[in-house]
Amino acid sequence: MIQSPSVIAAAGNKPKKIEEFIGRVNSETSAISIARMTSPGGWVEPGQTPEFDEYTVVLAGQLQVETNSGVVTVEAGQAIIVAAGEWVRYSTPSAEGAQYIAVCLPAFSPENVHRDPA
Repeated sequence: MIQSPSVIAAAGNKPKKIEEFIGRVNSETSAISIARMTSPGGWVEPGQTPEFDEYTVVLAGQLQVETNSGVVTVEAGQAIIVAAGEWVRYSTPSAEGAQYIAVCLPAFSPENVHRDPA
């Protein structure tokens, strides 16, 4: 039983709240991570080329997902899958920001996300 998530520091130009329920920090699970993200309007994170597949379900607001294939806006009630090895940058450009669930297989770690240099 997991009583509550761990709050983890996020990358990006503005504070974003990451609440990890399952993953390397909160449950010492390396196979998968499941986290609730709350990002403010105008938030942008550095691009990355992760070693994990990321499954994202938007609960509220809009999440912008930029890949080498283009830019997609994922609305509340929609989801997106980004495959391991694909370059991606997430942002929430609208004023309302976004709340979403991110599932990473294997679990997210600073060592396997491979963020672009600053």
